[in-house]
Amino acid sequence: MYRLWETLDQMKQLRWVELSHSLNNESPYWSGIPEGSVELCKTVFDWGNPMLECLIQTFKFPGQFGTHIDFPGHFVKDAPMSDAYGVENGVYPLCVIDITDKVKADVHYAVTAEDIREYEEKYGPIPDGAFVALRTDWSKHWPDMNALSGIAEDGSENFPGWSLDALKYIYEERNAAANGHEALDTDASAEAAKAGDLACERYVLEKGKLQIEVLCNLDKVAPAGAILFAAWPRIEGATGLPARVWAVTE
Repeated sequence: MYRLWETLDQMKQLRWVELSHSLNNESPYWSGIPEGSVELCKTVFDWGNPMLECLIQTFKFPGQFGTHIDFPGHFVKDAPMSDAYGVENGVYPLCVIDITDKVKADVHYAVTAEDIREYEEKYGPIPDGAFVALRTDWSKHWPDMNALSGIAEDGSENFPGWSLDALKYIYEERNAAANGHEALDTDASAEAAKAGDLACERYVLEKGKLQIEVLCNLDKVAPAGAILFAAWPRIEGATGLPARVWAVTE
């Protein structure tokens, strides 16, 4: 028996958890993207064609659509785009920071470095090259765009997320490779309002790191010890792309 095949057999005995949302033509996306930017599964070669009996479709979507990966060039001019990243950038040790109780008490909650230190006291240090995911259970609002954005009566957005303090900890005190979250944006809405910018997202991408937004099912993954896999189309020059993301967990 070959060693890698044996490893795969062992992994198949574990739980495989889908971390990406299913997409269709009604799936939500950021309001700044022009209407009509999504057109999935359009038939361009139909059954009954005398040339060949088969079905062919086309797909139009923004790079930042559904569960998606962002590359540094999304926020930083002349920074690396999709073609700078290979298959080795699709597998990570996964750490899941659970702040759901704090989000229930405060929808604007932004995870802190202290929250992450408390996580490390329970589960050990975040390892080199880890993917650090923020669990808020915000994905349960999918696919209601208003609920995902936390739209209040005054039209403001209200949702939890990252703080700059926490991101600096995982990247500067630890050597994480990427981060992810369930909300539409990296920054907690209150943090973005204070900064007048998506300062947390800008920080991540200026550091040359990767992030995956709009994750789901983090409540089904062990806080530590799991492995995250991410795959996306091999399209050159993309600032971001929809991704298929899953975890293998005990």
